[in-house]
Amino acid sequence: MKVIVVGCGRVGTALAGLLASEGHDVDVVDRRPKAARRLPDSPRIRFHEGNGFSRAVLQAAGIDHADAFVAVTSGDNSNIVSARTAKETYRVPIVLARIYDPRRADIYRELGIPTIASVRWTVHQIHRMLLHRHLNPELGFGNGETLLVRSEVPEYLIGRRLAEFDVDGEIRVIEVTRGGRSLIPSHGTPAQAGDLVTFAVAATALGRLGGFLDKELGT
Repeated sequence: MKVIVVGCGRVGTALAGLLASEGHDVDVVDRRPKAARRLPDSPRIRFHEGNGFSRAVLQAAGIDHADAFVAVTSGDNSNIVSARTAKETYRVPIVLARIYDPRRADIYRELGIPTIASVRWTVHQIHRMLLHRHLNPELGFGNGETLLVRSEVPEYLIGRRLAEFDVDGEIRVIEVTRGGRSLIPSHGTPAQAGDLVTFAVAATALGRLGGFLDKELGT
């Protein structure tokens, strides 16, 4: 995935580092050249000096080929202008923006731009919305490090023990809704067709859970 991150503050820096460590290409835009010093040393991260709504800067960052665009500067006005430019002018498939003033949320909503409002929570939220949009957490704890995720059991897992889905320290099955009734599974409870399973999952393990449910990791 190629991602453009506008804003090289705490959120932008952490997000760029996380994405690069996972093998994604990240172009970071900030009007302060010294902000580049915050970025981790990675061949997958490129820094561009300038405004996030400057077409020349965005072109240099490769926006024509971007899969996602994230505006996380310290100003709502800059974020909304940058996000609108990415969405309306360049048709970037995924556009996200950080927001500070909740009264502006309706503006973003009308434009079809998801918003994210603590720094660590924001990074986890953006990361999930970029890469794991099909996994919608029901609830988050702390700063978003641990999430509750519900998902229907895929067909290839039917008959397997629910306990087999657990990964120590990362993923745990804590509940299953079957035929409209909720139960806490025992060690030997098998998965049945139509089961809706609740997982407690570390935010950093969402990709692993998504791959497991999508059979990307095999059987």
